[in-house]
Amino acid sequence: MMKMKKFVPVAMTALLFGSAVVTPVASANEGSSTNAEQQIPQIQIDPVHIFNNTYGTIDHVNVSENITYYTLKDGEQSNILEVTKNTLVFDNTGKKVELQKGDKVVAYTFANKPQKAIYPPQFNPDVIIVETEEAGFVEVDYFFENLTNTYDILKLNIAENTELLNIKGDKVTAEDLAEKHLVVFYTASTKSIPAQTTPSKVIVLDDEKQNTTEIPNVQAEIAEILATDYYEVDGTKMVPLRVIAEKLGYTVESTGKGAIISKGNLSYTITRGEKMFGYNKALFPLEVAPALLEDQKTYVPVEFVETYLK
Repeated sequence: MMKMKKFVPVAMTALLFGSAVVTPVASANEGSSTNAEQQIPQIQIDPVHIFNNTYGTIDHVNVSENITYYTLKDGEQSNILEVTKNTLVFDNTGKKVELQKGDKVVAYTFANKPQKAIYPPQFNPDVIIVETEEAGFVEVDYFFENLTNTYDILKLNIAENTELLNIKGDKVTAEDLAEKHLVVFYTASTKSIPAQTTPSKVIVLDDEKQNTTEIPNVQAEIAEILATDYYEVDGTKMVPLRVIAEKLGYTVESTGKGAIISKGNLSYTITRGEKMFGYNKALFPLEVAPALLEDQKTYVPVEFVETYLK
């Protein structure tokens, strides 16, 4: 039995923006007897896109039993918002409000949510912000471990009087904000790069972590898989993606050349032969590219499981 190596999680690389092109470091051609390096094809990506932002003024309200449909008008463009009792609705100062006809709003919907193919476009937003004449700014985005957002434009400095809540309205701590999707309410920021602000209120949009003890022996089962079902490629331990992800509660959808792994607001896109993987529309690196090492079984570096899935 091969001795399992201990892997240190890799740091996240800077995000790629616009129509930027990334050229991953060349890797040795697997199975080749030569030392010539093979250049991995360049990867073209779109701008980082975590939320669909929908702007407009409420022009019409249609109330049904469980959903209220709000029609937004933005010039000639119409959009419809599906609002339920679970939709977060605040004004730009952080106060909870009720939507009314004539309100000028911006709605934020996770971009990885399924969308109905109908016209006018219909969204099921996660957050709706009503614009008022009172002073107040709102940032809805993903924030990294150092509490800077995806474009490194805004950094949060949490004060003792900053109100920190989850989507249920329960209090959370500053440690709960890192690497999460947040709704941030603030009134002023510095002119530095990134701008820094001490928010008045922050809401964590991500679901609370599932308690894996609810699934009997799930950690023991995964440990058994990591110890017995693996290959070593270029010094990296490779483990089966689907079986581990599904045991951790993720949905795994095959793409033909890899898979999309999702749970709640998390979404990972794995492509065989590519060292870069998608994480909520951004790209991050792996030591070794995922590969089909057994029939219909994609294997990924163990670091992906230990750093991201668990």
